[in-house]
Amino acid sequence: MTARLSVSVQDNPTLHRFEAVDDSGAVAGFAQYLRREDHIVFTHTEVDPAFEGQGVGSTLARGALDAARAEGLPVIAQCPFIKDFIERHPDYQDLLA
Repeated sequence: MTARLSVSVQDNPTLHRFEAVDDSGAVAGFAQYLRREDHIVFTHTEVDPAFEGQGVGSTLARGALDAARAEGLPVIAQCPFIKDFIERHPDYQDLLA
């Protein structure tokens, strides 16, 4: 079993995405979004192949969804990864628009 990588999730509004960044500053993955006044649409999530299998995708989804919750933004999950994550984690289902 591969160890989980320590990453922080940061919003990069210039690129319209949340990024999972490792300790060296490398972007391990991102969740692309379209932010609207009254909701956020997650359109695509990608993890760099070098970081796959280390929990980056789950950490990224959790961080992005927690940020949406903190801003009071309902979520539209067009991205299959974010949609599946929400289905597997019922504590995030209340965010769905």
